[in-house]
Amino acid sequence: MYKRVRLRDTVEVPPEHLADVTPELVKKLLQDKLEGRVDEDVGSVVSVIEVEDIGEGAVLPNKPGVYYEAEFDALTFDPQMQEVVDGEVVEVVNFGAFVGIGPVDGLLHVSQISDEYLAYDEEGQALASRESNRTLGVGDAVRARIVTKSIDERNPRDSKIGLTAKQVGLGKQGWLTEERKKRAAQAEAGDN
Repeated sequence: MYKRVRLRDTVEVPPEHLADVTPELVKKLLQDKLEGRVDEDVGSVVSVIEVEDIGEGAVLPNKPGVYYEAEFDALTFDPQMQEVVDGEVVEVVNFGAFVGIGPVDGLLHVSQISDEYLAYDEEGQALASRESNRTLGVGDAVRARIVTKSIDERNPRDSKIGLTAKQVGLGKQGWLTEERKKRAAQAEAGDN
């Protein structure tokens, strides 16, 4: 889930910029420091939006810069357990599909995609069903639910998010459209 949050952090202003400590400079330094980082409390910092307040600078022994505490607004992404998310398949492997959800990827394990057996087509970079001829490949839009979450603050790339698409209303967008059309046709046939 994306959120706009108010945060406080300390930023070092290098000596060459001390004559002009502006909100724009502090914002740039905060962006360089924080964007792409993961914090357990707020999630992944996507963007520093606006600096609201810059405190008094502090000089530390043997450090060339001046340290300022800043209060700022940031856009964060913090996936929540059981949250339904929309994403795009970014990679298909023999055990499932990686789905891009915001700034992170979640794993949609092959056992969590469909009740049908899905075979891995390495050449076509897809998972395919022989029963219904459905395929899931790179670039496909997917709706899934977050079922596991393990965030690694030190190495965000090592964070793991597990997804499922087996419930009603979840899965590849094309499959969901087919299901809606099928239910509408059945309802129409039942009315006649």
